[in-house]
Amino acid sequence: MSRILTAAILLPFLIASILISWLQPLFVLLAAAAMCLALFEFFALARKKGLKPDIVGGYLAGAALVTVFYFFAADIGFQLVMIQLTLLIFVIGILVAATLRGAPFDSMIANTGATLFGVLYIALLGGHLVAIRGGFSQTLSAHLLSFFFLVVMGSDTGAYYAGRAFGKHKLAPKISPGKTWEGVVGGIAAALALATVSHFWFFQDLPLKIALPLAAVMTVLGIFGDLAESALKRGVGAKDAAKILPGHGGVLDRLDSLLFNAPLIYYFAHFYFSARLP
Repeated sequence: MSRILTAAILLPFLIASILISWLQPLFVLLAAAAMCLALFEFFALARKKGLKPDIVGGYLAGAALVTVFYFFAADIGFQLVMIQLTLLIFVIGILVAATLRGAPFDSMIANTGATLFGVLYIALLGGHLVAIRGGFSQTLSAHLLSFFFLVVMGSDTGAYYAGRAFGKHKLAPKISPGKTWEGVVGGIAAALALATVSHFWFFQDLPLKIALPLAAVMTVLGIFGDLAESALKRGVGAKDAAKILPGHGGVLDRLDSLLFNAPLIYYFAHFYFSARLP
């Protein structure tokens, strides 16, 4: 029940920020807040292993990446240059800060590695959702994000309930004992069904011959994203990244499948729809 109540409270804000053009800043704010909390949870997981990531440097880099994704989303070439420049400054800055911080240096590789990885994993991947909101027309942006969340969240939901109802064959018991092959089938079925609904409901510009394979790939990527985050938690002996969302665990637990899919949907949309512009 708490799982459903949490979704019922948060989803209206997300839907409104996608569908209403003047609420575009709200979507960016929600995405930035989610990534901020997820990065906090990731650094907390790292600290459980005795690591000391550079939290200030990580947040500054994350904020810079989100800013680049939003303001330069319309020009993908210039955006890629700015992302590279941001990452270059970030890497050098983190290493210089760690060096100036002084001894002991025996944990420098691990600490700077945790900082770099956290920003790349959460802000770099997740920032592509911000780019979708700001890099396309309001109509196309709303369609893309609606398709994205319907497919990814629908797949997660289908996998969860199918696994609970029919799950017998473990998918990856050493990583996530609760996940089953029956859940995978349920997730794929839900994703394909929602991709079909999306096409006939609001996204006729995305034909079924494209939407269905895209939804299938997104489901597979989402599963790998979920397993990767589960492996990270297992490495530090944690069941959930945090307890922020009742029934869902932490924010990172909800973003794991979204993060792997955000770059896919952004670059797919850019190249597929740009090629069809007059």
